[in-house]
Amino acid sequence: MQGIERQQIIKEKLLNAETTISANQFAKLFEVSRQTIVGDIALLRATGEKIDSTPQGYRYQQPRALSQIVVVQHTADQMALELNTLIDVGVSIEDVQVEHPIYGLLKGALSLHTKADVEHFIDKYNETQGELLSSLTNGLHMHLLTYDEPDQLEMARQKLDELGMLYHN
Repeated sequence: MQGIERQQIIKEKLLNAETTISANQFAKLFEVSRQTIVGDIALLRATGEKIDSTPQGYRYQQPRALSQIVVVQHTADQMALELNTLIDVGVSIEDVQVEHPIYGLLKGALSLHTKADVEHFIDKYNETQGELLSSLTNGLHMHLLTYDEPDQLEMARQKLDELGMLYHN
């Protein structure tokens, strides 16, 4: 199978998928390397395809009507509580951002839209024992949240404030 044909099938599968699809899943399907799939995705993006890369796999961007950055501060042990609280009120967590004194704004893609996404992210964090971006800033970080109704953002802010996580200067 040629690359262009494989890329077209990848595009169709992503457009019709209800969940993310990992590079490893595509690699098994097409009997190619994971790196070949990563290259295919890069080529699709270069043609303008709006494909998100998440910790769970690839998916087409799911635009929501509204977005806002919120500033929070908490420990790593409170991360699951923070993320699940946001999902519970109906917002999605698109990324995490920190202000670094040397590099400026650093961002990490999250694309967390469901409890299953959060669970997968937490499992991956625990499995890899990686460092959170917020470890660079004493737990202070920002999230780009997306949502459909203004009430969802207000509820998210209220819940984070009740938990003592919403940052107040």
